[in-house]
Amino acid sequence: MSKKNIQDCIRDNLEGYFQDLHGAEPNAVYDMVLNAVERPMLEVVMQRAEGNQSKAAEWLGINRNTLRRKLLEHKLIK
Repeated sequence: MSKKNIQDCIRDNLEGYFQDLHGAEPNAVYDMVLNAVERPMLEVVMQRAEGNQSKAAEWLGINRNTLRRKLLEHKLIK
């Protein structure tokens, strides 16, 4: 497994994103990054918590209702 931490991976990917723009102005970077990170984070945590939303919410440090709303937003539950 890689020794890179999450921050370094995000930093490297953002640097690549800006290079790929070739000087063009970026748009909505904050939302882009949050959307790119949130769904896979929810998927992995829910898988590790074996679908237990209460446990996943505790691990994430968020309210269970907030987790449920985010799962619905990302269409990870119905």
